Amino acid sequence: MKKSHPIRRAVLAGAATVSGIVLLLSLKPASDPTSTSAQGAAAQQTAASQDSPQGGSAQQSSTGAQTVTGDVAQTQYGPVQVRITVSGGKITKSEVVQIPSGGHSTEVSNASVPKLNQEAVAAGSASIDAVSGASYTSAGYKKSLQSALDKAKASGSGSSGATGSTGSTGSAGSGSSGSAGSSSSSQAPAAQAKTVTGAVAQTQYGPVQVRITVSGGKITKSEAVQAPKGGLSDQKTALAVPRLNQEAVAAGTSTIDAVSGATYTSTGYKQSLQSALDKAGG
Repeated sequence: MKKSHPIRRAVLAGAATVSGIVLLLSLKPASDPTSTSAQGAAAQQTAASQDSPQGGSAQQSSTGAQTVTGDVAQTQYGPVQVRITVSGGKITKSEVVQIPSGGHSTEVSNASVPKLNQEAVAAGSASIDAVSGASYTSAGYKKSLQSALDKAKASGSGSSGATGSTGSTGSAGSGSSGSAGSSSSSQAPAAQAKTVTGAVAQTQYGPVQVRITVSGGKITKSEAVQAPKGGLSDQKTALAVPRLNQEAVAAGTSTIDAVSGATYTSTGYKQSLQSALDKAGG
């Protein structure tokens, strides 16, 4: 019978101990810093997405003015989107957020957008004339502008202007001079607006006569009462008069550029326009 050596027993016992320690360490749950940080980032991203506004097309300032962005209007040459500022029920500023660009579209946009912005403020509505040579851009502009106006009205900016004018009318009826002084400006320009017709300007191709509407010291509308007609004159009148009308409103004076190819009509228009401005006191 063989005897067991003490050294062999010690080696076997040590090996068993080491194996047990290794097994225990492998079963201990470890904290994964990568997964922890990933969960934290996901939580922060979720919180940020909840804080970020999804609509937010209307903003109210401390002065009561409201900025509203209309819906995007898709046109043949690209998207058009308009943003307006409304105060006291009136458009005080109109600008584009998106506009067709690239190549010839950039030239068309640069020529048409400033005019459309001015007409929107002057008209106070989306009922504005299209800019010649920019029919698609003009149509998209008017569509997005109407959308912005609808949003502004829905949020109460339009109704507040109407409420203010009604209240001030009642106060004026009571004979209070202070209340009359605080009457809403939304109706004051309409009451002060006047239409003036200029003198007839005789040109080589026929008479030209201009009629303007002035409100608050500004030309809000200009139109030709008489213009050369017949044959080639009809074509030149159809081309020149809409541009001259737009330029008169934009400039607010008779210092406007003549339309190429319609020099005589342009000159007569400017003369009659100046006559109307003189009559209006402008």
